[in-house]
Amino acid sequence: MRFNLNKWLVAGCLAASLAAIPAPALPGIELADTHSSPAENTSFQTSLPWSPRGDLQSDVAMVYGIDPAMPSRVATWREHGYQIHVMTGVAWGEYQDYLYGRFDGINHEDEAQTDRDGNKIGHGGDVYYMSPGTNYGKFLCVGVQRALDAGARAIELEEPEFWDRAGYSEGFKREWAAYYHEAWQPPDGSVDARWRAGRLKYYLYRRALQQVFDYVQAYNQRTGAHVRCHVATHSLLNYAQWCIVSPESSLARVQGCDGYIAQIWTGTSREPNRYAGEVRSRTFETAFLEYGAMQNLVRATGRAVWYLNDPIEDNPNHDWTDYRQNWESTLTASLFQPDVHQYEVAPWPERVFGGRYPRSAPPEKRQPIPPDYATELQIVFNALNHMDEPSIAWNAGTTGIGVMVSDSLMFQRGQPTPSDPYLGNFYGLAMPLVMKGVPVTPVQLENVIVPHYLDPFRVLFLSYDGQKPLSPEVHPPLVDWVKKGGILVFCDRDADPYLQVREWWNEGANHFDTPRRHLFGLLGLRQDPPADTLTPVGRGGVLWVRERPADLTTSPEGAARVVSLARRAAEACGLKWQESTCLQLRRGPYVIAGGLDQNSTSTPRHLSGRFVNLFDPRLQVLRDVSVTPGSRWFLLDLDAESGIRPTLLASGCRAVLQAADSRGVQYRMEGVGHTQAIALFACPHAPLSVTLDGVPISSCQYDPSQRLLWVHFENDAAPHVLAVLLH
Repeated sequence: MRFNLNKWLVAGCLAASLAAIPAPALPGIELADTHSSPAENTSFQTSLPWSPRGDLQSDVAMVYGIDPAMPSRVATWREHGYQIHVMTGVAWGEYQDYLYGRFDGINHEDEAQTDRDGNKIGHGGDVYYMSPGTNYGKFLCVGVQRALDAGARAIELEEPEFWDRAGYSEGFKREWAAYYHEAWQPPDGSVDARWRAGRLKYYLYRRALQQVFDYVQAYNQRTGAHVRCHVATHSLLNYAQWCIVSPESSLARVQGCDGYIAQIWTGTSREPNRYAGEVRSRTFETAFLEYGAMQNLVRATGRAVWYLNDPIEDNPNHDWTDYRQNWESTLTASLFQPDVHQYEVAPWPERVFGGRYPRSAPPEKRQPIPPDYATELQIVFNALNHMDEPSIAWNAGTTGIGVMVSDSLMFQRGQPTPSDPYLGNFYGLAMPLVMKGVPVTPVQLENVIVPHYLDPFRVLFLSYDGQKPLSPEVHPPLVDWVKKGGILVFCDRDADPYLQVREWWNEGANHFDTPRRHLFGLLGLRQDPPADTLTPVGRGGVLWVRERPADLTTSPEGAARVVSLARRAAEACGLKWQESTCLQLRRGPYVIAGGLDQNSTSTPRHLSGRFVNLFDPRLQVLRDVSVTPGSRWFLLDLDAESGIRPTLLASGCRAVLQAADSRGVQYRMEGVGHTQAIALFACPHAPLSVTLDGVPISSCQYDPSQRLLWVHFENDAAPHVLAVLLH
């Protein structure tokens, strides 16, 4: 428990006999004190000790680094009531003890990732991305033991990344010989060498992580603890586009991996892609697909995923308007995955609430966080604590449609013949559907072997252009899904040069020139079916479209063709086809809506009722919401709550209910120091008094027509008691 609640009761604000009451179901603000329970709804990561500007009032502080000073940083956050996780980089860090042999007596400089020109790849100085050898995981375990000794509830292993342009170090050459039992080949020498380099990079970080997983599992068995391991990773889509290889879906099937932190933010989602012939950033739509890809790493596996949101980004040269608009886009996109309700609300909170931007400007021109944005962030942070809502309803285009992705997207990104630079082999199939308001889902091909994984889908798009199935085991479940009524739209022209790499479909007893032929054979399609013809298979069917998906990104006609195919497939399996100018989802009392970028000529959607936009730091009541292209809405439906006593609806600080009855309520309030707080109450009539620590608050407004009370005060990282007395 962070604080002794009784210590902060204010005598005279409410009668001493007020009993603490169970929290109401709506709208979710008034829940039990998560600092005194194992709930882990929100978190942040920090490399610094506790400070008022870094204290985001979340459930979990993820303390960064496994250096000898880490336990002292942990202690400062624990003293302030936080559950403690410890995060550390996997690919790079201040790991000179390993690099120079002080760990095991062996110099490991030749394990630094190296490009074809002999340049080590790193973050400056001797902080390199590593090509992890057999002892690297053991080295990480030494630091992880410090975290275990410090009482960490979970270990977050961040960004296992192997650059596509790497693969030329002596350490990597040794690993190649050991793994493939053949001499190393330069990865840019042939498509086969590029593919095999990707496969090996994928394996090496899985091996290093498995060493840490095993170490933590052994600790748990020895001590009876239940320390979890999570991998903090970018989405498959981003890693593929940024030309990075990472283990991704394979980790969800190894012992000891409890889930992921989905590192998706403005920096990843503003990466340009090509749609209808136009190359540019589409932050909201791209983030929607990235978050969807990450949720599909764990869906049906029993593992967890946290969604990262970042109020700024790693590039310090944007201004606050840019950061704010893009954060609202990525945050909104993250809310469209209702199965996910755990969030990392910020990495490095000190750079958000203490930084001045843009850094490219002269020092006197750099600006601190605008006060309105600081309040808006805290309103949203606190709402994110309560997103585990069982009532879900879409108001968008047709659901039940997916686009399949494989980890092998990452294996075809380098020379000599890289796949489309804008990842058109995926976005060419997915983006046209998103732009029509269809909440299409990236479906992880490797996970189809998980029971019931394909149950939510009626239509699947699949291409082996730009990616390949990593094993034949994924085909039988896919065939079974089709025979039970699914429609498979296979979009491929058999033109990808990577079809010729040495792989399972052309080795041993298999003699297929493409993995498609293996799949079609299992489907009973011994002869290639006619192009653009729906061929029945069991109760479902296959529609083979002889197109390369990236080619469909080059014109509006290509995008329209994808939409036409989706509509045809949906109608063939009995799905009602529906398009929309926006994505809209209700999660309990919350309504999330995002206007789509390419619908500027369409009629906006209007939502009528009584709403508060949680992106509005003043929490004004809205009677009509117009969802226009580019608009982002995180709405609280005010009509979802009623009662005879004041009910806290939203707040720009952490609010914990202490006591309540028909005479009034009392909350403990904590926020980021020196920022402006706001609290919005549903209140049946004007209050007799509103006090903070027993002192009347003058900045209050009551609207009798709305029966709403707004209270304004200054945030403080120390707790204060807010009391509303009716009579």
